[in-house]
Amino acid sequence: MSARIALLAAVVATTTLAACKQDRPVATVVPSGDVNPAVQRANAAVAQAADLSDPKSFEDARRGLIAVPSGQIKNADGNVVWDFDAFSFVKGEAPLTVNPSLWRQALLNNQIGLFKVSDRIYQLRGFDLANMTLVEGATGWIVIDTLTSRETAAAAIAFARQHLGNKLISAIIFTHSHVDHFGGVLGLVSAEEAKARNIPVVAPVGFMEEATSENLMVGAAMVRRSLFMYGDQLARDARGLVDNGLGKAVAYGNVGILPPTLIIDKPQQDVVIDGLRFSFHNVPGSEAPAEFVFEIPELKAFCGAEMMSHTLHNLYTLRGAKVRDALKWSDYLDQSLAWTAKSEVIFTQHHWPVWGRDNIRESITKQRDAYKYIHDQTVRMINAGLTGPEIADKLQMPRSLQDYLNVRGYYGTVRHNARAVYQFYMGWFDAHPSNLDELPPVEAAKHYVALAGGVDKMIADAQKAFDAGDFRWSATVLKHAVYAEPNNIAAKELLARSFEQMGYMAESGPWRNFYLTGAFELRNGAPTKGKSLAMLMEMLQQTPIERFLERMAASIDGSKAADSNLRINLVFSDLNESYVLWIENGVLHFKKAPSDPEANATLTLTKAFFLKMMTGQAGAGDLILSSDVSTSGSRIDLGRFLLMIEKAPGIFPIVTR
Repeated sequence: MSARIALLAAVVATTTLAACKQDRPVATVVPSGDVNPAVQRANAAVAQAADLSDPKSFEDARRGLIAVPSGQIKNADGNVVWDFDAFSFVKGEAPLTVNPSLWRQALLNNQIGLFKVSDRIYQLRGFDLANMTLVEGATGWIVIDTLTSRETAAAAIAFARQHLGNKLISAIIFTHSHVDHFGGVLGLVSAEEAKARNIPVVAPVGFMEEATSENLMVGAAMVRRSLFMYGDQLARDARGLVDNGLGKAVAYGNVGILPPTLIIDKPQQDVVIDGLRFSFHNVPGSEAPAEFVFEIPELKAFCGAEMMSHTLHNLYTLRGAKVRDALKWSDYLDQSLAWTAKSEVIFTQHHWPVWGRDNIRESITKQRDAYKYIHDQTVRMINAGLTGPEIADKLQMPRSLQDYLNVRGYYGTVRHNARAVYQFYMGWFDAHPSNLDELPPVEAAKHYVALAGGVDKMIADAQKAFDAGDFRWSATVLKHAVYAEPNNIAAKELLARSFEQMGYMAESGPWRNFYLTGAFELRNGAPTKGKSLAMLMEMLQQTPIERFLERMAASIDGSKAADSNLRINLVFSDLNESYVLWIENGVLHFKKAPSDPEANATLTLTKAFFLKMMTGQAGAGDLILSSDVSTSGSRIDLGRFLLMIEKAPGIFPIVTR
C-alpha cells in the first residue's frame, strides 16, 4: 500500500528516478522448469485439506452483481493503467503451477464489477487493488475510498453513473492512509470543485501526515521491493501473476490527494454526512497508522475499512514497513463485536461483504483469534528461547482457524507474521554471539563456496536437493553460489528453477510473486530504470517541505560530508518560507528560519521547481537556466553541497549482488 503502493507512495522517496514507460512488462524468458513431482504432491495435499469449493464465499462474492466492465483503462499518454481482461485466464480448476488454495482466492477476486451491497450501498470491485464504495446520501454519492489512481477512479465512477444514474458526489471518506484508498480522488472531483461545492472530505486523525510521509524516508528501497511483492514484472498467466491476495494487481496511474475538511480525532465520534449518521471508531496502529471503521446505523451497515478482510493480513509487509501491533489489532477486532451488534452487513475496502449477524460475528471472531493466536504463541516460544526462524517453522494455526478459509495466508502468512511478532518485541538480534558482527552476504558467500569445494560442487549438491523436492535448501545453497559468482549461468538458472517451484506451491500471492520475480530477474536482470514520479506530483504538492528535507538529510553521503561545514539558505519564493541548511559532523541539519547572511550560498526557488528537483525531473543545468530559480553567494559551494546528496535510482539488485 499499503498500500501496498503504500507502493505508489513509496516512490516519492527517491531523489532522482528516471522515467519509464507504464506499459505492462512482459517476461522475455518464459519459465522453463516443469512442475516438480514434489510440488504436485504438495498442492494435491492442499486441495484435500479443506473444502476449496467453498460455495458460500463464491455466492457472496457474486451477490448483488449489476454489471461487469471490460476493456482497458489508459492514461493521457495512451499507456494501459488497468486491463479488465488480463486475468481472464483465471477460471476452472487450478493449474499445476498454482497452489489450489491461492487459485480459489484468485477466482474470488475475479468477481469484478458494480455490486449492490444493500439498500443505498454499492461497491465497485476489480477496478484497482482496493474497492470503491458508494453510499446514497440525501443529495448524492458519499464515496468511501477512491482507489489508487485518477484513471481507475474516473473509470469506476463513470461506470457507476452509467448504471445507477448521474448523481453528484456529496462527500468523500478516506478510511486510512494507504495510497490505494485515496490516490484516485482527483478522478472524482477536482480540488477546485471540492472547494467550490464545500464537499466534505472526512479522514481519521493523522491521515494527512501519514498519507504524505508514508515510505518517504526509505521509499527507494520499498518501491524496489514492491515490484517483487506485487509481481509487476510478471506476465499475467498461470506461470506468473495470478492474484495478490487482497485483489488482482496495483494500478500505476496519476496519484493525487485532497486535504481533509473534517478530521475524526476522538476514539468514537458521530457525524451526520449528507443526511446519514456515521458512527466512527478510530483504530490507529491496526492495519495503518491512521485508520477508522464506522457504522451507518440507519442502513444497519458497518465498514471494516482494511482492518477486516477475507485473508490473513500482514503484521509485516514484505515490501518493507514498520511492524504492526498484533495485540492492538486483535483488541480492535474484539471491540468490533460490540460495534457491529446491530449491523446486518459488513463491507470492507478489499474483497466482498459479509451478510447476516451470525456470519459477521464468526468472521470478526476468527480474524481476532488469528492475530491473537499468532501473537500469543510466538511470545510463548520467544520465552522458551526459540528464534524467529524456529518459531516460523514450528507455529501452526489450530484446526478451527485453518479450516476457516477467510483467514488463510493469501496476503500475510503465519510464517512471516510470527517473525514480525518476534521483531516487534526482540528486534533483529537472535542472541547468538556469532551474529553480533556477522560477515556481509557476499563475503560470507565466498567463504561458503570455498568450504563446499567450489561453485560446481555447490551446484551439484543443490541439484540433488532440487531433484528430491527440497527447494528451500537448494535455494539456500545457490544463494551463496550466485552471490559469490553472480555471472554463473548454471547457478542462476538452477536458483531460478528452485524459486519457480516454491512459487508454484505458495499459498500467499506476495510469496508467489517474490519467488517468481526472483526467477525472472535471475534470467533477465534487475530493472534498468526506476518508476516515473510524474504521476505523483499532485500528491507531492500537499507534502510539507520538512518531509523532503528529512529525506534529503538521509541522502547525504556521510563520507563526503564528514569534513564539510557548508551552510545553505533555501528560500521558497512562492511560499514566503525559508530554511537554513547546514552540515556538521557529516550530518545535514535544517531549521525553518530567515536566511543566514553568513551562509555559503542562497538558493531561491518555487516549490514546484523544488519538487522537480526531488523527483529527478530537473537537474543541475535547470538550476542555471530556469526562471523559477535564482542563486547568490558561492555557486561552487552550492554545487559541492548538491553533489553530496546521493541519488537513489531504485534499481539495485536483489537476487544477485
